[in-house]
Amino acid sequence: MQKLYVGNLSYDTTQESLQAHFEAAGTVTSAAVITDKFTGRSRGFGFVEMGSPEEAQKAIDMLDGKELDGRPIKVSLARPKED
Repeated sequence: MQKLYVGNLSYDTTQESLQAHFEAAGTVTSAAVITDKFTGRSRGFGFVEMGSPEEAQKAIDMLDGKELDGRPIKVSLARPKED
């Protein structure tokens, strides 16, 4: 599995629409829109986990810069969480 960072999300984007958008590139094992813990509103980014590194690369090639809910999204490999 390979995790992708997805930036510049519309506040209207849901986990379901994010997952559906990425399924065009392959198997999506999880999709999450990161929300503010106090307001519950989207913070404008999320993460998508693809089934394989090949599918992750295909998703980057296919979807980086493409529109989702009216905004061009930024798709890249997620960096490991730092302490």
